[in-house]
Amino acid sequence: MDAALWTALMGSGVLWYLDRSQSPLLTGLLIPALVLAVAIPDSRRGHPGRAVLLANGLCALGLAAPGTPANPYLLALGVLSFLLGTRPAGARAASGVFAGCVAVDLGVCAALGSAAVHWFYAVTLLPVAMVLPWLTGRYWHARQALVHGGWQRARNLEKEQRYVVEQARLRERTRIAADMHDSLGHVLSLIALRAGALELSPTLAGQDRDDVAELRVMVTDAVDQLRDVIGILREDVVPDERGMSSAPEPPRTPGTLPAESVEQLVERVRESGVSVALRRDGGTPVLPPLVDRAAYRVVQESLTNAIKHAPGSEVLVRIVRESGRTRVRVTNSRPRQGPTAPAALPGHGLTGLRERVLMLGGTLRTQPAAGGFDVVAVLPDDPRAGRPRTTGSRPGTAAPAAAVDPATPTVGDPAPSAVGELASSARRRARLRFALAFVAPAGVGLVALLSAGLLGYQMSTAVLHPTDYAALRIGAARADHRAVFPARPFRYPSDRMRAVPAPPRSTCDFYRSGSDLLEQVDVYRLCWSDSRLVSKDVLPGSE
Repeated sequence: MDAALWTALMGSGVLWYLDRSQSPLLTGLLIPALVLAVAIPDSRRGHPGRAVLLANGLCALGLAAPGTPANPYLLALGVLSFLLGTRPAGARAASGVFAGCVAVDLGVCAALGSAAVHWFYAVTLLPVAMVLPWLTGRYWHARQALVHGGWQRARNLEKEQRYVVEQARLRERTRIAADMHDSLGHVLSLIALRAGALELSPTLAGQDRDDVAELRVMVTDAVDQLRDVIGILREDVVPDERGMSSAPEPPRTPGTLPAESVEQLVERVRESGVSVALRRDGGTPVLPPLVDRAAYRVVQESLTNAIKHAPGSEVLVRIVRESGRTRVRVTNSRPRQGPTAPAALPGHGLTGLRERVLMLGGTLRTQPAAGGFDVVAVLPDDPRAGRPRTTGSRPGTAAPAAAVDPATPTVGDPAPSAVGELASSARRRARLRFALAFVAPAGVGLVALLSAGLLGYQMSTAVLHPTDYAALRIGAARADHRAVFPARPFRYPSDRMRAVPAPPRSTCDFYRSGSDLLEQVDVYRLCWSDSRLVSKDVLPGSE
């Protein structure tokens, strides 16, 4: 690619050199070939600004030429400026490069005392050859970035979709685990308790007693296996496809009522031999459906834990209706037989229970109390009325995040008005950048074009035809030849031309001998004294 670009740019240079055989070989071909051989790889390998500076140096060689300032390496300057625009470098770095190039060009013109056409070339054509290709490169780079960003967003959306599916699967696993623990685990615990009581019955024969003992052991093993299955289903940390760890969302509580009431649950547990009492205070026992189911789960889980970890204890269940909320408190006394399971084996019952309470905007407190254990849940009638918080969690266990109403702004999220202000500020910045990227260069280009048009008009209307110049005779009156003079004299002769001695007490006017704006043409000098021509000179423009 570099070799092809170098060949194309040097091809235009060779054609230019062959058309102007008087140009030196060193500055016309050899130096440009070496400079482009360095600049083109630089532009494509991380130094595009330096490549533009090198190409501008080739254009500065044209400014040093006595004839026309134009040379074929203006094309190389435009191509390398385009490559600069395609790089991720910002506008500030590019502005610095362009400012350096313009400073070099103007410095060359000032040092050499160049003619007006050289100055015009340095302040108009060279900046345009840099800025316009650079803007085109910036547009191409932005478009490529937009296309790439669109495809990347599509890939991210696809990953997000897979992530959503995975989260739905995890939520379903969590819900299944919670239902298994709440229903099947509770029933198996009661079966094991009844089997233990039946094993002590004096009416059983020896073989029956052994069978009941084996049944109790099998039920206990089934409870342990169920515990292991629930632990597998409720994996708290699952790596997603983006390499991040995510916790499954709490299961959603169904809106249906439980199969039995709290009173029926307490009565069934009491029939199993557990000393449990129920008290309701504060009015009607009719609760909102979600609150009723959550209260049932709180009582069920607390009784299950009391049966497993505090056998022989007395349990008090108290449900109090207050203003707009329900307080459920389950307290068991000190166990008489000691714990049946090691305390180091934490379960998922309280974790699932906490999830249910938090989703309703309630609070849950679990803590030891007078040798026993106390579970207190406060459930608001309106799930959005309470703020989710927990106290008394197990050491080392983090409380799961509560469900938040999507219509309610959360702490740390900007208010709708703040979002609007941010969007307006972003739009203003985008418009400002658009103005700086396009409107400002367009304004500079318009000024340059107007200046070029004015300069071209002044130079083209200051041309004295060579035949008219030859017809002028020393001593002729200005009025006799007024018709052949152009509309205005040439206002931009070089300092060398102005330094040529003139006749004493005379006034001199300068006229161009041709209308070519980019070529150095000869300049005619006519000196007048008392409206009479006293001197006429041809001042070479190429010396």
